[in-house]
Amino acid sequence: MQPLEEFWFEGAEGTQVHGFLLKPPFFDPGEKYPVICVIHGGPQGMWGDRFMTRWFTFELVSAPGYVSVFINPRGSQGYGQQFVDEVSTDYGNRCYVDVMKGMDFVCQEYAFVDSSKKAVMGGSFGGYMVNWIAGHTDRFNCAVSHAGLYNLVSFYGATEELWFPEWDMGRTPWETPEGYSRWSPHRFAQNFKTPLLITHGQQDFRVPVEESMQLFTACQRQGVPSRFIYFPDEGHVIEHPQNVALWWDEIHAWFATYLR
Repeated sequence: MQPLEEFWFEGAEGTQVHGFLLKPPFFDPGEKYPVICVIHGGPQGMWGDRFMTRWFTFELVSAPGYVSVFINPRGSQGYGQQFVDEVSTDYGNRCYVDVMKGMDFVCQEYAFVDSSKKAVMGGSFGGYMVNWIAGHTDRFNCAVSHAGLYNLVSFYGATEELWFPEWDMGRTPWETPEGYSRWSPHRFAQNFKTPLLITHGQQDFRVPVEESMQLFTACQRQGVPSRFIYFPDEGHVIEHPQNVALWWDEIHAWFATYLR
């Protein structure tokens, strides 16, 4: 197991943004490796130097031979309250720029990164950001979206936790319809090109499974390479051991198809 390495870069509006980089097992500095950007949920969460057994375990991302990158963009905790608040009512702006600039930095500063082979993955808000990225750039060879927000209005009407959309969008969809419309990935589905693996659990009440069904339908109807892995016995996080093994097998197979 490799140690996490820290780096800082200039994100949106010149703000210093923090991230971690993890090299693969048996790393050879003379080789070039595909790179995977992993986006955390919340958005009021953060990546830290700790062993994760839920969501996207650091070592499992890099295990097949990838460099993995864990950026703490706008909205992340640990860098002051203003940094956290700058994602609210601004979902697809500064946070998106932070992630893109972070990937630019990694590709430019680390000679062992193969910038022609890039992927992005995330869950919950991280899945939202993957969906947003899919509608705004085709720079990634492939992507994985787990339990991601897709249609912000339908998400609001079905989630069991109304605090998140009302805080992050500024109120309800009928009070601030422009915010829900502006930052909803479904409005940019016509731009989808990136091959997308979509995963979700039926018992997810935080981000209901229909969000991923809508996303999958949009990809399939437009001929975007896509695959939907459905877990009838899982919630917001894939937790049952056999399901976790299957989930990672599918993720690794998806990356191998487009990064190898």
